[in-house]
Parts: sequence; structure tokens; C-alpha cells
Amino acid sequence: MMSTPGNPFTLASWRREVAELYAGMRNTAQRDPRLAAAQFRAGRDSLLLHHPESPFTHDAPAAARGIDYFPYDPAWRLTGAIDRDVERLEFQIDLAGDGLLRCTRAGVVRCTYGSAEIALSVYWMEGYGGGLWLPFGDATNNTETYGGGRYLYDGIKGADLGAGADRSGDTMLLDFNFAYNPSCAYDLRWSCPLTPQENRLALPVRAGERAFRPPTAGAVPQRPAAAA
Repeated sequence: MMSTPGNPFTLASWRREVAELYAGMRNTAQRDPRLAAAQFRAGRDSLLLHHPESPFTHDAPAAARGIDYFPYDPAWRLTGAIDRDVERLEFQIDLAGDGLLRCTRAGVVRCTYGSAEIALSVYWMEGYGGGLWLPFGDATNNTETYGGGRYLYDGIKGADLGAGADRSGDTMLLDFNFAYNPSCAYDLRWSCPLTPQENRLALPVRAGERAFRPPTAGAVPQRPAAAA
């Protein structure tokens, strides 16, 4: 059973602001995806640095650095075809204090990057309200990016790049420039569902958030530019 958060009201604020951030990004991306990414990164930096529900601990000097990103790359803004004729695999993830997260494979989204074929399962998180979840891993994990993988979609948290925008349910936007780290990448007090093995890609995805590396002791924190 899911536990009640310590402060449901600040968590509600966090979810609302995340949803608003994504809504603004989707609107701007229709005319200028690069500008949308720059504005999104600035907004995510602000949330992580200043919101009480940030995964950064309040006394962490690393928080002053903001987030480190790969440069924006339009080649990683892809549209995939959704294959819903797949096995509805069901599984559970134990999130310690948050209980069991039940997921069902809802489909597989397929696209190409250069000559590489990409196929990623998209999951539906069961429970009241539910939501799409699309995590992925790639060849940069444990070196340039977080070892547990990153997320593109998390419907429960409002992270939505535009699934179902054309209402057909046949295509899905995969803009890896918005790939982000789960909260446990920034502080181990968080319990996050990590990427299933079937969604670990063999190719490197150098787009989106990089690995979090706190500054060394005595270093003067420097915040990276919001746009690359």
C-alpha cells in the first residue's frame, strides 16, 4: 500500500509545476524545439534548486550546480510507431516505503536513429489514475549517465512529451533531449523504479541529462548554462 507523503500539499505543488513545465514545453516545441528545450531546462533547474520537494537535500552544496545536460541535438527528436499487438506483460517493483508499483506493458514504440533500430516498451502504471511510463537505459549508463537509466515519460508525475497528441494512439514522440534522471540519481533516500532489462539499448544516447556528480570538497559551485 502506498504511504501518505510527508507533506501532501508541497507534493501537489511539485506535480502541478512539473505538469505546467511540460505543457509549456509542448506548446513551444511546435514552433521551436530547441527553444523549448532551453526553457524546459531552465525551469527544471529552478524546481530542483528551490522547490521543497526537490530530490536534492536542502543542505547539499551540489544543489547550487543545477543539472548537467548534453548539448541539444535535433537528431534525437524522433517519432515512433506504437505497436500495441504485444504481450501484456505484468510485473511488480518493490519501492520499499512506497509499496509495490504494478506495471503492464501497453505497447512497444519503434523508430530509427541513423541506421539503428530502436524498440522501447511503454508501460502503464496500474492504480488509481495510472499513467504511461517509459524508462530506458543505453550504452552511456554508469559512465556519462545514471546507471539505473533515465525516463522519457512518467504520467503520474506529469512528465509527458506529447503522448496521444494526434489522438490516434499510433505514434509517440521520443525526444531524448528531454531524458531525465529519476530522483534516486540525486539522493539515495528516494526509491525509484529502474529501467527493465528489455528497455536497455545497446547504442549510446548522448542527449538529455548527464550523470549527477557532486563537486569535490572545497570547490566553488558553478551552475551550468541552461541551454547548450
